[in-house]
Amino acid sequence: MIEQRQITYDDAIVRRFLWASVVFGIVGMLVGVIIASQLSFWQLNTGIQYFQFGRLRPLHTNAAIFAFVGNMMFAGIYYSSQRLLKTRMASDVLSKIHFWGWQAIILAAAITLPLGLTEGKEYAELEWPIKIAIAIIWVVFAVNFFWTLAKRNEKNLYVSLWFYIASILTVAVLHIVNGLSIPVGPFKSYSIYGGVQDALVQWWYGHNAVAFFLTTPILGIMYYFMPKAIGKPVYSYRLSIIHFWALVFMYIWAGPHHLLNTALPDWAQDLGMVFSIALWAPSWGGMINGLMTLRGAWDKLRTDPVVKFFAAAVTFYGMATFEGPLMSIRAVNALAHDTDWVIGHVHGGTLGWNGFMAAGMFYWLVPRLYATKLHSKRAANFHFWIGLVGIIMYMAAMYVGGIQQGLMWRALTDEGTLLYPNFLETVLAERNMYYLRALGGLLYLGGFGLMAWNLVKTALAGKAVDGTASVSVDTAPKPTVGWAKLAFGPVLVLSVVGLLLILALGVKNPSITVGTLAAWAVFAYVALRLVKGGIGGDGKHSWHELLEGKAVLFTVLVLISVLIGGMVEILPTLLNKEAMPAGKEPTPYTALQLAGRDVYRREGCYLCHTQMVRELSWEAQRYGKPSEAWESKYDHPFQWGSKRIGPDLARVGGKYPDLWHYRHMQDPRSTSEGSIMPGYAFLADQKVDRAELPKIMKAMRSVGVPYTDAAIASAQADAKAQAEQIAAGLKDAGAEKADPDSELTALIAYLQKLGTDNK
Repeated sequence: MIEQRQITYDDAIVRRFLWASVVFGIVGMLVGVIIASQLSFWQLNTGIQYFQFGRLRPLHTNAAIFAFVGNMMFAGIYYSSQRLLKTRMASDVLSKIHFWGWQAIILAAAITLPLGLTEGKEYAELEWPIKIAIAIIWVVFAVNFFWTLAKRNEKNLYVSLWFYIASILTVAVLHIVNGLSIPVGPFKSYSIYGGVQDALVQWWYGHNAVAFFLTTPILGIMYYFMPKAIGKPVYSYRLSIIHFWALVFMYIWAGPHHLLNTALPDWAQDLGMVFSIALWAPSWGGMINGLMTLRGAWDKLRTDPVVKFFAAAVTFYGMATFEGPLMSIRAVNALAHDTDWVIGHVHGGTLGWNGFMAAGMFYWLVPRLYATKLHSKRAANFHFWIGLVGIIMYMAAMYVGGIQQGLMWRALTDEGTLLYPNFLETVLAERNMYYLRALGGLLYLGGFGLMAWNLVKTALAGKAVDGTASVSVDTAPKPTVGWAKLAFGPVLVLSVVGLLLILALGVKNPSITVGTLAAWAVFAYVALRLVKGGIGGDGKHSWHELLEGKAVLFTVLVLISVLIGGMVEILPTLLNKEAMPAGKEPTPYTALQLAGRDVYRREGCYLCHTQMVRELSWEAQRYGKPSEAWESKYDHPFQWGSKRIGPDLARVGGKYPDLWHYRHMQDPRSTSEGSIMPGYAFLADQKVDRAELPKIMKAMRSVGVPYTDAAIASAQADAKAQAEQIAAGLKDAGAEKADPDSELTALIAYLQKLGTDNK
């Protein structure tokens, strides 16, 4: 029996998220241009602590990722999901709570990060109350989405919905696992993980935040909006299936490639590298599927700015997903890691893939949301070209500068000593590239501002409308294939075989590797035949077509695919607390050193300085013996860092006298000519809150740091005594004023501790 239903979609929620994305996109990019300019001209670090590079950089990344791309993602999901499911969102109230809750979270981030309220973990800096709010709002979004899925009027799930399901599930898992912390105040907490464990969990989260927040939902948007823009279906349904399942399963394993050549256990590094390289195939499968969809639409590509943005975005996706696996090869990573090459790579994905996909979607959506035509196609085309020039300028500067950095760091004389022993030589060689980066970012920001003007003019020329559709629904019951047959059929068997083959690639034996690759070829052939034919289905439809009609089973299989990699990599490291070498135990930080460490992470010092001497000969010459896992055991959170704008600090303890640090923090140029580091003179005037120290030590003891009751009880007195000793030494050495109560004194105590356990 066929029933006709008239649907009015909730496009008001789409408009809200779209305009929020435009506004926060401008804000995030503006802050990006400011911090790029601060690296070009250190004087722009005004000395006002709230506007220093270390405070603004987390604001930039959070605004770009969660405010700009996040709001864009929600706009695309709400618009496309309603039409793909042929129903209005299940709850307008939940949609509104989602929108206003998300904007409140963004506002909280914009206030707290410049204030220095941070947990000190890249891309996860927000403190525990905000993290709880994120979890609540994400659950609201998930309930609304899956409720809508349950009441859909279209039985089979289109490929975009697959990616949305994977994104919603995985982001929730990532956020909760990485966000576990011990609060010690309204806006202060410490990660429950320490050292190696925290590093692995953080980059499992960090890499997969890129995967499942900046990639998979945007791929879902690509699969919906690109065919709509050109009026043609996606090139290959089978390729979509392979792209989705391979990407969802393999992406979650790749996080450890951020920690190659470090103190992370070799088995975890090898897994991260193997799966990162394997990601080439599904990632490029998706890119090819996107670009091949454009076949026969070359006239639109020349004339329609929407199609231009989409085509360029998919191309940048292909470039980023080629470069990521390349940089995951251990030897390449040794050159690239900690350099500006990584910054160029990241922005190629963010500005090129996310930014251009957003622009194309906005230019396509706004005329339809306001029942009018785009105000100026000419302005949109101009936006495309200046944005493209800006991206290329930015990426080229960072590629050239980053590779130059890596080569200078490892360059040796004929005698085998460092050719550039002074780290500042590598910084000064980079200055022209920093100018180009700032200019490229400014061009991209200008194009985005032009787009905002164009979209506002378009909206003002029309009137907000909600889309409608007449839907034919077959209400008669249909014969279905049982869950058991789908869940435990040939596909599951093949998937298990595929997993074993993937793991076999990590075995360091040439004959096993060759045999595995041959087996892979057979596996791939059978999998393709399975997708193409009716194996495991009802004789008329393929296994996957039938699976698409079972949303709950589909969701469960996606969750299992995602969890496998996380459990295999994370659980052994978390559960094996005795993994450190016998007889090696770090000395816990003193109360004053803990206070200094809080200052260090509050000011974002980990964003410019690493604390990880990698297992590379030239690093050992420059910084000292390679870092070992046990050294950072009591670091909550870990501070290994991921970028060297300044030298590594893992062995800085005792390298310079206290007076050097005192002068350097107040005026870096006084000790290091040519430095681009901001000055931190205000630390000499700010006081340490010693009353907080016992609470901090109790929190640290709860996560395994061996502080005794006596040490906690005497924390304030011990901190005062150590601070007075440092201040007295500074005064004897000639410091104008050395306040034992100052944060600068505490920071010096912390810096002088680094690396001393392994000397």
